[in-house]
Amino acid sequence: MNDRSKEKSSEGEPPLARQVGSKAERKLRAQRNESRTVWLGLGMMGLIGWSVAIPTVLGAALGLWLDNHYPVSFSWTLTMMITGLFIGCLNAWHWVARERKEMQEEQEDNNE
Repeated sequence: MNDRSKEKSSEGEPPLARQVGSKAERKLRAQRNESRTVWLGLGMMGLIGWSVAIPTVLGAALGLWLDNHYPVSFSWTLTMMITGLFIGCLNAWHWVARERKEMQEEQEDNNE
C-alpha cells in the first residue's frame, strides 16, 4: 500500500482506529528490532571474520600447491595469500555495507 492510499483510508477511519493502528505498527517494528541483539552483533562479527579468513587460507593453500608444482623466483604462497586477503576484505566490506543499508532503511521507516 502506498502513502496516498494510507492517507485516504486513515481520513475515513475513526480516531480510535487510527490510534490502535499506529500502536500496532509501532509494536510490530519493535518486534522486528528485537532480533538485533548482542548475539546478532557477535554473529555478524564472526561471519565477517570467516569471510576474510577463508579466502586468505584458501589463497595460501593454493600458493603452497603452486610453489610445489611451479617453482619461480617469487613466492606463490605469499602472492595468493595477499590475493585471498584482498578478496576476503572486499567480501567483508560487502557484508558491512549491506547491513548498514538495511539499518538505515529501518531507521528511515521508523522515523516516518
